Amino acid sequence: MFVDMVPVTDVFTTNSYFYIDETTRHGFLIERLKQIIKDKNYVIEKILLTHGHFDHTGGVEVLARELSVSYYIHENGEKFLEDVHYNLSIHCNRRVVLNNAKYLKDGDTITLEANPNAKLQVIHTPGHTPDSVVFYDKNNGIAFVGDTIFKGSIGNSEYPGGNGQELRASIINKIFTLPPETVLYSGHSDKTTVGTEKARGVNIRR
Repeated sequence: MFVDMVPVTDVFTTNSYFYIDETTRHGFLIERLKQIIKDKNYVIEKILLTHGHFDHTGGVEVLARELSVSYYIHENGEKFLEDVHYNLSIHCNRRVVLNNAKYLKDGDTITLEANPNAKLQVIHTPGHTPDSVVFYDKNNGIAFVGDTIFKGSIGNSEYPGGNGQELRASIINKIFTLPPETVLYSGHSDKTTVGTEKARGVNIRR
């Protein structure tokens, strides 16, 4: 497996990730993109959303339809997909509303059809939003952490549904319990590792 990171700039710059099996070129798209899929001959089986803020979901429904795939979010994400105040799009003169998501639960495993050895575990990490999750690949030591934690900082818990105490608990009790060499891929920063961020602690703010 390999990770192909692509920054997408609209209102904000948000990292999108392709989680790709080198042999079959099949994989998952974690957040959003289209021309790159064609240029690199990727076959996307699912689109995975780390949470429901509009900078992570905008354009997903159109892309999913064009690729004939489904998109997935944690079961607490329904309100964020449907309510422009919760997903924050209303504050940027947007109305991002999604209606066709499939829902995940904490502990679910997402398996690549083209290579059943390629698996992502869903780890629920509420705090930034109630639906925030990490997609964790134990075999390859990588985790897609959305906006829960960044290189040198942690997520913002002041948006609707956010909770600072839950955010820190998610980081300490879930992310920091992963092996220290686990590479963390976030929504808005360079990659880092569990060990590096654990050494920094969680009292830093973005």
